[in-house]
Amino acid sequence: MSSTVSVAAEDVAAVQAVPARMIAAWSKNDADAFADLFTEDGSMVLPGDVYLNTREEIRAFMSKAYAGPYQGTRVTGSPLSAKFINQDSGVLVTQGGVLYGDETDVTEANKIRATWVLAKKDGAWFITAYHNSPVQTG
Repeated sequence: MSSTVSVAAEDVAAVQAVPARMIAAWSKNDADAFADLFTEDGSMVLPGDVYLNTREEIRAFMSKAYAGPYQGTRVTGSPLSAKFINQDSGVLVTQGGVLYGDETDVTEANKIRATWVLAKKDGAWFITAYHNSPVQTG
């Protein structure tokens, strides 16, 4: 992990743990836990025509997605880099993707890289903006 400013080790660990919290929420298909990772005005941009601009929009989208195309799926991902803008905000880049059925590795078609803008509020780290895009291969 790289950083542009000096931050406490516990904040570095907490930022690195945000993807694991998303993975845990997704594994339960829990739209509430997923949405609660975001600030109230958090945004999420996904491939296609998905642009969500509040926690409630994210909650509603994920509720429908878990009942539809994401039902029974899992996600995986790990940090590639983290940079802190100041003690209360940072940017995390991860690589991972969606796992379907019994898959244990993300297929080439489902690999993504994601950018997470994070903010510390009341001692906890939340996503203020999330965007992912496919990893182009070949």
